Amino acid sequence: MSDNYDSVLKSKMSESSFAKLTALKNPKVMEFIGFFAQHCDPKSIFVGTDSAEDIDYVRKQAIAKGEEEVLANSEQTIHWDGYGDQARDKENTRFMVYKENLESMKALNSIEYDKGYEEIMSISKGIMKGKDVVVLFFSEGPTESVFTIPCVQFTDSWYVAHSELILYRSAYTHFLKMPEAEKARFYRFIHSAGELDERGCTVNLDKRRIYMDTQNNIVYSMNDQYAGNSIGLKKHAMRLAINQAGKEGWLCEHMFVMAAVDAEKGRNTYLCGAYPSACGKTSTAMIPGEKIVGDDIAYFRNINGEFRAVNVEFGMFGIIKDVNAKDDPVIFENLMKNQEVIFSNVLVGQDNKPYWLGMGVDAPDKGRNHFGEWSKGVKDAKGKEVGIAHGNARYTMRLDYLDNIDKAGFEAKEGVRVEGILYGGRDSDTTVPVEESPDWRDGILLKAATLESETTSATLGAEGVRKPSPMANLDFVAYPLGTYTLNNIKFGEGIKNPPKIFSNNYFMRNQDGNFMTSKLAKKVWLHWSEGRIHCEYDALDTPTGKIPLYADLKALFLKHLGEDFSEADYTYLFTFRCGKWIAKLERTQAFYRKMDAGAPQELFDYWDAAIAKIKAAQEKYGDEIKPGDFQG
Repeated sequence: MSDNYDSVLKSKMSESSFAKLTALKNPKVMEFIGFFAQHCDPKSIFVGTDSAEDIDYVRKQAIAKGEEEVLANSEQTIHWDGYGDQARDKENTRFMVYKENLESMKALNSIEYDKGYEEIMSISKGIMKGKDVVVLFFSEGPTESVFTIPCVQFTDSWYVAHSELILYRSAYTHFLKMPEAEKARFYRFIHSAGELDERGCTVNLDKRRIYMDTQNNIVYSMNDQYAGNSIGLKKHAMRLAINQAGKEGWLCEHMFVMAAVDAEKGRNTYLCGAYPSACGKTSTAMIPGEKIVGDDIAYFRNINGEFRAVNVEFGMFGIIKDVNAKDDPVIFENLMKNQEVIFSNVLVGQDNKPYWLGMGVDAPDKGRNHFGEWSKGVKDAKGKEVGIAHGNARYTMRLDYLDNIDKAGFEAKEGVRVEGILYGGRDSDTTVPVEESPDWRDGILLKAATLESETTSATLGAEGVRKPSPMANLDFVAYPLGTYTLNNIKFGEGIKNPPKIFSNNYFMRNQDGNFMTSKLAKKVWLHWSEGRIHCEYDALDTPTGKIPLYADLKALFLKHLGEDFSEADYTYLFTFRCGKWIAKLERTQAFYRKMDAGAPQELFDYWDAAIAKIKAAQEKYGDEIKPGDFQG
């Protein structure tokens, strides 16, 4: 650390904050904070520890500075992002890539390193002038664990800091204990909301930039407030971790971690699952009667020959639209309690209570929301009617509030042993509700790499379009897609008994266009998978895997839902449609070629062989193969 940074930091910190920083005895931390203290020029810097006092101070400052307001339930607050700052800014979220790697990263929205660095340094110069900022220490994953990735956040948004204290484990003590050899290994996040308007919302959205330097594990986020852009420890850190995992031989995946509970047999079976947006990820993780460990991001490591996972996060940053007492009873109940929750971009009525789309409660005709003062029928500058809340409105809440939390798994420093992986997409006519993969490689290449989400209405574009989403992780993959896919294969094949892989599709429609099963049917598909893991059910072969027997599903529907399940529905749902699958695999090949010109040839050879196998079955059995007819 230079004397220059020493003097800069002392001039902007209280004696207490400076002492907290120097106690870490970490030159890289001092250099990071000192450089941006000088470059961004805040008025003051508060350094937080893991103490309840410091955490409470951050929360109170978020309220005192007007970034959050207290609601009728006094422990709950509301934050509004500006009208144009309501979602992740994909266009301006870029990887800063050295020239020699630029060609291989061009499909992943990259910018040449020197150009990106010059631009972000120009935008961030003096951006915090006159502001009070906060520096906090966090951990991705449990602290003091083989999974731990330490992080430092430097932000002028006390709402961002407060959110992260709910979503992640505070790790100042972890930094104090870090061995000398590890002190330089941490993720760094520098964030500024930039110039603010009278509502406290970001003004210069044209200069919104989220630039990620995976070579040096630093993320620059400027002129934004929406948490998906500003909370560096979430999806930005995920990109850093995916890149690091690819180099070190572990995995960071966009997955929940849960336990399927068989109370009769007294066992919990841990599964992870990846589903593109609107394909059932959170609702699967929150199936009534099961246990949740985490709902969004998982790290996987080979620990003593076992496939083990942790939930990276401590809380939930969930979409609140359609969270209601009927469909999401556990979450809804917690949102009604007087406990720490940050709502964002919902309506606050004159009763000072929050209201959102799909809440199942009559909303008032007047209030305040992300638009400002709102009344029913009001239109924005483009003549578009403004709803009571934004469709991407969120809640931020601790996971351990939930009664269905698996506390042992949530806190386990060596993670939980995973026995099943679920990959779920959305289509109306191709993928069966549940199918087991023959082995790990087949699972990655037939279930994970082929994931698609089908558009469902004009608001999402043309109905029925299949949007590719390999591993449900495409937006966050930080190095070429083909190599990333191959690394998934290698990781699983490096473990003696890797988890079984299953595919899900909850959205099969009948010939009249209606969904074939209820939302709760996913509990049946889950427990068939759990039973297969424990060798309790036989299965029928298809050209791409194994499907349930009708008698087993009939019994499971009766046991878990009290419903009858007809053999006619079973036959329709589990018919293998050869032409549809051939087209799906051809789309997958085309997408991989588009995204990664250097993708390993072995991937395409595998898909060619899979297509040939299905064509042979098509010739022998016809285009539609009913359950039990295929003899592999």
